[in-house]
Amino acid sequence: MLGKLGSALNSAISKILRGGPPDKDVILELKNAMLKALLEADVQFDLAAHVVNEVERKSLDKELAKGLSRKNSVLSIIHEELTHFLGSKSYPLTLYPDKPTILELVGIQGSGKTTTTAKLAKYIKKRGKKVAVVTADNFRPGAYEQLKQLCDPIDVPVYGEPDNKNAVKIASDGVQKFLDEKYNVIIVDTAGRHKEEKSLLKEMKDISNKVKPDEIILVIDGNLGQSAHDQTLAFAQTTRLGSVIVTKMDGSAKGGGSLSAAAAAKVPIKFICDGEDIDAIEEFNPTSFVGRLIGVGDLEGLLKEVRELEI
Repeated sequence: MLGKLGSALNSAISKILRGGPPDKDVILELKNAMLKALLEADVQFDLAAHVVNEVERKSLDKELAKGLSRKNSVLSIIHEELTHFLGSKSYPLTLYPDKPTILELVGIQGSGKTTTTAKLAKYIKKRGKKVAVVTADNFRPGAYEQLKQLCDPIDVPVYGEPDNKNAVKIASDGVQKFLDEKYNVIIVDTAGRHKEEKSLLKEMKDISNKVKPDEIILVIDGNLGQSAHDQTLAFAQTTRLGSVIVTKMDGSAKGGGSLSAAAAAKVPIKFICDGEDIDAIEEFNPTSFVGRLIGVGDLEGLLKEVRELEI
């Protein structure tokens, strides 16, 4: 799941910190190695530089608590800065207990949005909700059939009108149908669109204005690279994004472009997906994610030790 970003960071940190207590020269070497790893994983330069500069500053300036090793102190600082970069805390999906929840998924073409729609539908259904899906993607041939193929095995109904080119009306009619049928959660899958496609961005905004989703979720491909930054900002400027799902976070993904894009747009990451299997979706937890990135086995134990010794 952690791809090239995790491999590069893990290698940089373990190589430098496996020796004796880190001194000023070691911290500088660590800073440069981390910066290289972050940039090679397509993290935006300004964000990467801020992270490593803070790691350097705090590692050199922070007074060491009695009984705490310099190495563990540096590891906790690295964890703190990377976690802050990724949003500091988890943001669970809000599903209303006493009224329907409408979710709208948006993203560029090829981001895995339709597959993610089915994954999210199953994830929500497993939590006891009555879920339905509307496909307003009338742009890509076979979009309705693909979503049906994914949702039929998990008994999630799909509304679509493959021959209708009015995506706003499809979305509106589908949502109304499932509201009338008392579904708890309705997910609207929209057509993929690029930041340069002004008419499609307007259509996305029109769909949002019509169906009034409780949350608009941007689906970003973990392989997108630095272009994820401009794409995410274009979506954020067009509509009110509530969260992000990063897809394709498998062994080949750099990941940094998508992760830093969410940070730059100040939109929380709620889920990450790391495979084609319909269950390959998990809530995004920055603390555990960063622990795996930097290769700390007993992360909770380390953080607990640091907290207790710094009291």
